[in-house]
Amino acid sequence: MQKGMRLNDGHVAYLGLLAKKDGSRRGYLCKRSGDNTKWQSKWFALLQNMLFCFESDSSSRPSGLYLLEGSACDRAPSPKPSLSARDSLEKQHYFTVSFNHDNQKTLELRTEDAKDCDDWVAAITHASYRNLATEHEALMQKYLHLLQIVETEKTVAKQLRQQIEDGEIEIERLKSEIASLLKDNERIQSTQSSAPNDDDSDIKKIKKVQSFLRGWLCRRKWKTIIQDYIRSPHADSMRKRNQVVFSMLEAEAEYVQQLHILVNNFLRPLRMAASSKKPPITHDDVSSIFLNSETIMFLHQIFYQGLKARISSWPTLVLADLFDILLPMLNIYQEFVRNHQYSLQILAHCKQNRDFDKLLKHYEAKPDCEERTLETFLTYPMFQIPRYILTLHELLAHTPHEHVERNSLDYAKSKLEELSRIMHDEVSETENIRKNLAIERMIIEGCEILLDTSQTFVRQGIMFTPVYGHGLEKGAWPGCCCSLAIPHGQTSHLVACMPAQLTNAAPQGWAKHGGLALAS
Repeated sequence: MQKGMRLNDGHVAYLGLLAKKDGSRRGYLCKRSGDNTKWQSKWFALLQNMLFCFESDSSSRPSGLYLLEGSACDRAPSPKPSLSARDSLEKQHYFTVSFNHDNQKTLELRTEDAKDCDDWVAAITHASYRNLATEHEALMQKYLHLLQIVETEKTVAKQLRQQIEDGEIEIERLKSEIASLLKDNERIQSTQSSAPNDDDSDIKKIKKVQSFLRGWLCRRKWKTIIQDYIRSPHADSMRKRNQVVFSMLEAEAEYVQQLHILVNNFLRPLRMAASSKKPPITHDDVSSIFLNSETIMFLHQIFYQGLKARISSWPTLVLADLFDILLPMLNIYQEFVRNHQYSLQILAHCKQNRDFDKLLKHYEAKPDCEERTLETFLTYPMFQIPRYILTLHELLAHTPHEHVERNSLDYAKSKLEELSRIMHDEVSETENIRKNLAIERMIIEGCEILLDTSQTFVRQGIMFTPVYGHGLEKGAWPGCCCSLAIPHGQTSHLVACMPAQLTNAAPQGWAKHGGLALAS
């Protein structure tokens, strides 16, 4: 008959209390009874590789002790569909502890939820002296490695302290040598000052001549350096770059003055005239003719002031930030270009009103206009973007590739070229209207047909007409405006004729006239 193992009850009770206090896992579990008929709720505590069983959490002595060394803990398999609903619920969070001993019954336990079950299984699985020994061995290896590192650091620190001490000794030795040398130098100087010197005056003269000679050599060297730089390609490029900037300043001042005349001599007076009792022009027509003109003037006044400030800080010239201010406002020019043809059409329509035409001629006769028409002033902004492109092209041609604002100027030129291409497509039609208006001004009594925006300028030149009689009498050709009949389906032409002086090139019996042909 096999005898049971006897344990020290007092020591087991002490370990049970220790497990209740510091156990790695504690709590209520349902334990299957010995006859496998029902489940009993017990309070379990896990300490190292020992699982203590108590009747409740207030019990002072354990009712059972399980040694987990060499045991295996597994979750129970999922319940089969044939089981009853109650059995399925009981085995939902069910796990077993199997012991590798003969006649040792498997411990069957159950928890309330799945997480608690997984935590118990993990804790019991790792509750093994072998695992603790493995962890202890790993910690010992780390400890020994750290001890080696500490010893190495101590050795290095000792060597560094020794080097510091040697350095301090060397510093003290050098200080003593310096003090000794200073004393020797003072003694030598005192000896030289006390000795008589009959050549002091000659030495002073020699030193003075040497000083003048060194100064002359230094000035000649600097003069050579400066002359070489002046003749260098870099200096020549910088001079041309400065000339481009100064020319740009003059052109910008002239452009701002032109915009000032456009706004103050035409836009603002016409606004006041549109507000009179008998307005020769409406506010809408004024806005259509002078769209964005005032905004463009303000923009270029700011640009001109910034350019003057850059010139005042010469020779340091930084212009890229000025174009950074100008580039976001390019849409103003785009709107002006799109509206330019329409503005000339509105202007041509308004000039059919005699009161407006008389008032406009009065404005154009002012000394500031210098006999320039309103159409001329409206055309100036159309040529400003190409002028900027040419200026930037010249600046980039004389700007070194490593210059700080090379990339910024190149970017500004590309943006302006893109805008110029758009403007070129839109300006062709406006140029045709401008030429028609110029032709209309050449006719003494005017010609309303030329003010028709559908007229297209074809060519301008000399034409001869036959003269019926023996000669061309004075005043026989005061000027005419005639329409040529063209067969149906072809383009008709308007020919404006002005008398011209007869020359030997004209055949006998023919009169010479200035001719302008326009297709309608």
